[in-house]
Amino acid sequence: QVQLVESGGGMVQPGGSLRLSCAASGIFFRFYAMGWYRQAPGKQRELVAVITSSSRTNYTDSVKGRFTISRDNAKNSVFLQMDSLKPEDTAVYYCNAYRQVRLGDPPYVYWGQGTQVTVSS
Repeated sequence: QVQLVESGGGMVQPGGSLRLSCAASGIFFRFYAMGWYRQAPGKQRELVAVITSSSRTNYTDSVKGRFTISRDNAKNSVFLQMDSLKPEDTAVYYCNAYRQVRLGDPPYVYWGQGTQVTVSS
């Protein structure tokens, strides 16, 4: 059974920091790209950050310089360090695992349950 278990969400004031964790089980973790998505009320779910199986990282422009994604393959975990948080970062954050063996084949995609991040004074 594949499971992505998230932790670390909560409420923080603007300018504060939060670290999200996602522990994966039931997958060969090293083969998967891992991502963090978020969805705010009334908005589409968006990719926040991704780290590939080779540890290449990408970020959406709005979080560049503030968020850092990392992975620890020994722990089957991916992390999102969020600094200088803004109210507009408020959203449900989802952990994602993705692997496409070949172009044209359906990818393996798994999602965490989501964790609420609220940035408010």
